[in-house]
Amino acid sequence: MTGQPHILLVEDNPDDEYLTKRELAKCNIANAVVVVHDGEEALDYVFCRGVYSDRDASDMPAIVLLDLRLPKVDGLEVLRRIRADGQTTLLPVVILTSSQEEQDKLNGFLIGANIYMQKPVEIDKFVKAAEELNLYWQLLEEPLRAI
Repeated sequence: MTGQPHILLVEDNPDDEYLTKRELAKCNIANAVVVVHDGEEALDYVFCRGVYSDRDASDMPAIVLLDLRLPKVDGLEVLRRIRADGQTTLLPVVILTSSQEEQDKLNGFLIGANIYMQKPVEIDKFVKAAEELNLYWQLLEEPLRAI
C-alpha cells in the first residue's frame, strides 16, 4: 500500500467481491480495496503475519468490510480477535453479510462491529446500503475518499 487510506474487504464469494467493489466505485469511494478471501488471511493481513509479514504494520486499513460466513476462521472470530488486540481494537469494522440471523447481528454488535449490513440481493438496495455507509463516515468527518 502507499500509505493512503485503504479498505480491507474480507469476502470469499467472487460475485459479492465484484459487486461490492463496483458499488463502492459507484458511490465515488476512490480508496484502494485490498481483498482477502478467508478469515485466516484477514487476520494475517491485519496482524502482518504469513504472506503479509512484510506489510507495514502502521498502514492499517481505514475500514474493514467483513463477511461472516468465511472459510478457515469465521467473521465473528475475526472481529473478536481484532477487538482483543490493543493495536486494532478501534479499527472500524463493518459486517457486510447475507446472513439474516438476528443472533449474528446481535453477536456482531456485542463483539464490537461498528455497523451490520445485510448484503441485498437487489442491486438498487446494495447501492443504497453503500451510499448509507459512505454517509455514516461523512457524518463522523472521516470520509473514505482518497486525498
